[in-house]
Amino acid sequence: MTRGRSVFAACVVLIAGACGGRGAPDATRASGYVEATDVQIAAKVPGRVATVAIVEGARVAAGDVIATLETTDTDLAIAKVRAERAQAEAQVRLLRAGARPEEVQQAAAQVAAAKSDASAAEAELAAARTDEVRFQQLVDRRAGTTKQRDDAAARRELAEARVKGAADRIAAAEATLARLRAGARREELDAAEARVRAIDADLATLGQRRADATITAPSAGIVTSRLVEPGELVAVGSPVAVIVDLDRAWVNAYVEEPLVPTIALNQPVTVVADDGHRLPGRVSFIAPRAEFTPRNVQTSAERAKLVYRVKVTVDNREGVLKSGMPVEVVLANGKAE
Repeated sequence: MTRGRSVFAACVVLIAGACGGRGAPDATRASGYVEATDVQIAAKVPGRVATVAIVEGARVAAGDVIATLETTDTDLAIAKVRAERAQAEAQVRLLRAGARPEEVQQAAAQVAAAKSDASAAEAELAAARTDEVRFQQLVDRRAGTTKQRDDAAARRELAEARVKGAADRIAAAEATLARLRAGARREELDAAEARVRAIDADLATLGQRRADATITAPSAGIVTSRLVEPGELVAVGSPVAVIVDLDRAWVNAYVEEPLVPTIALNQPVTVVADDGHRLPGRVSFIAPRAEFTPRNVQTSAERAKLVYRVKVTVDNREGVLKSGMPVEVVLANGKAE
């Protein structure tokens, strides 16, 4: 009789334990999977890979070096452009300095020489005109020949041409002297300075290209793929590594339609992993339309039943959750269980 009571008591304990192990009747459970932001790190410039500083599974911080490219061609281009800049700057200084004193003195001497030639030409013209008048008078008195008169007229015309040429040389020499004394025009100086600025822009472009040869992580995360090795050639946009930001992971959970009205934005929830880890989270999105349950999610109802996607943000700085991990989101009366 005592043994029978003991067996009955043991059965009661087992039944009570089984009932106690079940979730509360008002608890809401939704299955889902973990997602995180994958960042594909690509090269901004083409080149040959010099070094790769990461390994798969390593954690990197924002700004950490992922890989470097060879910069020999860029360095040579920078040296060439710097030489061109030095030449352009020298041209600007030359224009600002103006003509040398020796050049001004030479131009003034050319003006004086042109004026002296003009004086000689004018004297020759005066003499030619006098001879022409005299020979014309001799011809009129029949004391001279027409040939003598014509020769005098030719000398007069030649002297007039020389006077005109001397005047043109004076004008040209005086213009040269004025230009040297005035210095470079504002437009010439502006053009030279613009050339320097254009070269500075080229230098900045090459400097940025050289900086882009060092590929860094745009954000913190875990390296999931190392896609290049030293010596490989990469093109612009070629991926070199992939990192995943697990610190700000989220869960896409799928809730059956009758339970959707019980869920609200910013509602606290509990994310439960298969190994028993429990992390607090909050509902950050509720899909406005229903969809069929994804094939990689198991729910208590039929797989073809319509569900609503609920996004749950979770603090995963300890790295408990991994991308693609199946989890359950647990709620109870609007509060985390």
